[in-house]
Amino acid sequence: MTSKPIPPAGPIEPVNLREALEERYLAYALSTIMGRALPDVRDGLKPVHRRILYAMRELRLDPDQGYKKSARIVGDVIGKFHPHGDQSIYDALVRMAQDFAVRYPLVDGQGNFGNIDGDNAAAMRYTETRMTEVAADLLDGIDEDTVDFRLTFDNETEEPTVLPSNFPNLLANGSSGIAVGMATNIPPHNVDELCQAALHLIKHPGATVEKLVDFIPGPDFPTGGIVVDSREQITEAYRTGRGGFRLRARWSREETGRGGYQIVVTEIPYQVQKAKLIEKIAELLVEKKLPLLADVRDESAEEIRLVLEPKTRAVDPVLLMESLFRTTDLEIKFSLNMNVLSGGQIPNVLNLREVLQQWLEHRVEVLVRRSKHRLDKIEKRLEVLGGYLIAYLNIDEVIRIVRFEDDPKAKLIATFGLSEVQADAILNLRLKSLSRLEEFEIRAEHEKLSAERSDILALLESDDLQWKRIAEEVKATRDRYSKKTDLGRRRTDFAEAPEVTLDLDAALIEKEPVTIILSEKGWVRALKGHQDDLSKLEFKQGDSLKRALKAHTTDKILLYATNGKFYTLEASALPGGRGHGEPVRLMVDIEQNDDFIEAFVYQPGRKLLVASHGGYGFVVPEEECVASTRKGKQVLNVAEGDKARVVVPAAGDQVAVIGDNRKVLVFPLAEVNEMTRGKGVILMRFKDGGIADARVFAKSDGLTWIDGAGRNFTLEWRDLKEWVGARAGAGLMAPRGFPKSNRFGPSFG
Repeated sequence: MTSKPIPPAGPIEPVNLREALEERYLAYALSTIMGRALPDVRDGLKPVHRRILYAMRELRLDPDQGYKKSARIVGDVIGKFHPHGDQSIYDALVRMAQDFAVRYPLVDGQGNFGNIDGDNAAAMRYTETRMTEVAADLLDGIDEDTVDFRLTFDNETEEPTVLPSNFPNLLANGSSGIAVGMATNIPPHNVDELCQAALHLIKHPGATVEKLVDFIPGPDFPTGGIVVDSREQITEAYRTGRGGFRLRARWSREETGRGGYQIVVTEIPYQVQKAKLIEKIAELLVEKKLPLLADVRDESAEEIRLVLEPKTRAVDPVLLMESLFRTTDLEIKFSLNMNVLSGGQIPNVLNLREVLQQWLEHRVEVLVRRSKHRLDKIEKRLEVLGGYLIAYLNIDEVIRIVRFEDDPKAKLIATFGLSEVQADAILNLRLKSLSRLEEFEIRAEHEKLSAERSDILALLESDDLQWKRIAEEVKATRDRYSKKTDLGRRRTDFAEAPEVTLDLDAALIEKEPVTIILSEKGWVRALKGHQDDLSKLEFKQGDSLKRALKAHTTDKILLYATNGKFYTLEASALPGGRGHGEPVRLMVDIEQNDDFIEAFVYQPGRKLLVASHGGYGFVVPEEECVASTRKGKQVLNVAEGDKARVVVPAAGDQVAVIGDNRKVLVFPLAEVNEMTRGKGVILMRFKDGGIADARVFAKSDGLTWIDGAGRNFTLEWRDLKEWVGARAGAGLMAPRGFPKSNRFGPSFG
């Protein structure tokens, strides 16, 4: 056995490997971008979807016709247009038929096409399909030279490069895809709103994105839900073509009796599989990462119904849902990336206005091409009718020529000056029909077509008439898909997300009234209910009542100490009213030589005036005083040898300060800085002693204190003039009748 000789090698050409790889990779990338991943801005379709719809049309699967097996359609698509895997084509076909995946389905399916749980469709041999009215609108006019065609992969037939698209499909149904180095993700929208925006853009070509958002407030997902982004965020996303939308499930509270309730979820976010969502929630329950939730059940039939049971009836439903929104797919972030093919050639990120504008320009091009196609047919028919009219007027001679002449066509042309088309039309008529031609009918048709020809010529010469016709078509589309119809009604609503502080521990506490008792020696307890009569309270020997606070079990209690720190206690964690309670020092870390000055119920949004004995102080938001640890939170910095002395609500416009020397100074609150931590500014100067007490009040209300007899006494503003001065003054002696304790009285109710 002899081996075949190796043919002589040809000339070897040196190739730069880097350049060769770059060239081939670029060719692959462009092929992926243009032929697979990105939709065309004009019809909103990728090649595979366009080929499926065109193949269905070739099979005459119109909305009013019968169904055919999906396998037949997939086979035609593979054999004629799309030489790829049958499963990928069938998956694309299935998605176009799923009403939970596509806002306006393009395929009408019969059989099992999957469900929102994530179950797959049946095999293509078991399902049947036909086109929907939406698909028919996309293909409307394709036989009238409205779009270009190109050869298929095997050069045996032709396929459209784009569909006429009498429907704003790109924005209506959205699109998603990943290409080489780029991606697209466009949510579905409401066609009624898209048409309104398009009509406004036709009337006002310079309209801004901000104005168009008045008509298109946001996406309209097939599965409903609630978008919780602000209008500003939505507008910015549409203006740039990039951004995202926060989409939440729709839920409601359902009473179960005896004060109990359950949460019922009726709509879940777009592209979230219900079965996997429930599985994830159940998994988090097992891992004890959802402390507010007791159980989850799926009671769905045809409509979605997810039942969420709270841990207790005391759990706030809003807090429960906020915890689920943060940890599960009951809330998703749907990204926006309007990266599409402009003109079928150039990938580009477009904004909302540009997408609508390019679709309308495509519709104008379709209108012009369709009109020219119709004009060509009219002119050919008019030519034929002209021949018929000549034949009728000379019918005897025409019959003679047809019957007796050897070359009747040439004779007709020579005798009557006919064109070849006219001569052929006359010769193709039966003589019997020719003899019965009626001039009236010929002239009527001729006049009708001539008028239509004039209208078309006027349309082709006028941009205004073209845009007027496009506006009429858009209005017709809007009427067909109006919000008044089942298909066209808006499904996704808009709302603002509630601003809540997600405190899971507090959410499990049932809100009940309590009275907090703090003794002089620092013992604390919580009595049930709001107690008014405290005369029967018992304390340890040598101890007495310091503060009694009416609160609720869900409240936080703030303690202010001489070291300038605030300490936080949970009202629900305090010992009960039986006995004397427990020492506060066991609950917080405080030095032995420091003591508590004041206790009060935390109120978010309130501001406090804090001051040291040495005369320094500032205003601080109460939110900045909440401590997260036992060590407390340092707010007022006190110098060595000094101590914190005063904390009062900063509600008013004037500050009254009294010193140990019984001197009083009144000055505007605006002169005191607002800080979160520090020493503050000097409030009042002293030669000896320091600040004894302070009070913030409104000028219109006057200065109030409790006199020696326990009565409320108010000094009007006009009577306070002699004590009014600038901050950091020395003050004057207190008014007659001011308590000898140098205190204004309790500052917190």
